[in-house]
Amino acid sequence: MKKNLIILVGILVFLVVGDLNRAANLPPVKGGVLPPIRLPIPKDPIEKSYLGLSGEGSFRLPQIKAKVVIIEIFSLYCPVCVKLAPGMKEVYQLIENAPDLKAKYKLIGIGAGNTLNEVQTFKKICDTPFPLFPDKDFAIHEAIGDVRTPYFIGIKIHEDGTHEIFYSEMGGFKDAQTFLESIISASGLK
Repeated sequence: MKKNLIILVGILVFLVVGDLNRAANLPPVKGGVLPPIRLPIPKDPIEKSYLGLSGEGSFRLPQIKAKVVIIEIFSLYCPVCVKLAPGMKEVYQLIENAPDLKAKYKLIGIGAGNTLNEVQTFKKICDTPFPLFPDKDFAIHEAIGDVRTPYFIGIKIHEDGTHEIFYSEMGGFKDAQTFLESIISASGLK
């Protein structure tokens, strides 16, 4: 009887620990916050200006001068990401061509498992106009739940330097205008 009880307790501990490990590796949840992510401040002055950053070193996402940041988790080796790149360029252009959106909405990409060279290759072959950042060791990718690519996360940045996730979805989209409208609607900011 005692042996069965020990086995039962062992099984329960195994199940609870397994559930905790899975829970710790879930995709970003609407209403939640992202783990602390630090990215290198772009060396390109145009990208640095676009994000409203200065200096050198690294930055946290809430330091981007915007009300909303749309994050694309991509990979050079993801055919859907490459196919989606013209649509993402169109989303960028729609935002940049709308004065009421341009100051509020910014786009960035994080290359899951991609080195700086791979991110630069993606940027060049896909003609991506917004900043892309490498995540060569999958640290960011793992911290946000090992999401599949492409994956989109929308965060609202608050005046106090905090942020809140309002959008967290896997997969592509068919129409840039419709995708942007869904982001705007979900963010609650026009």
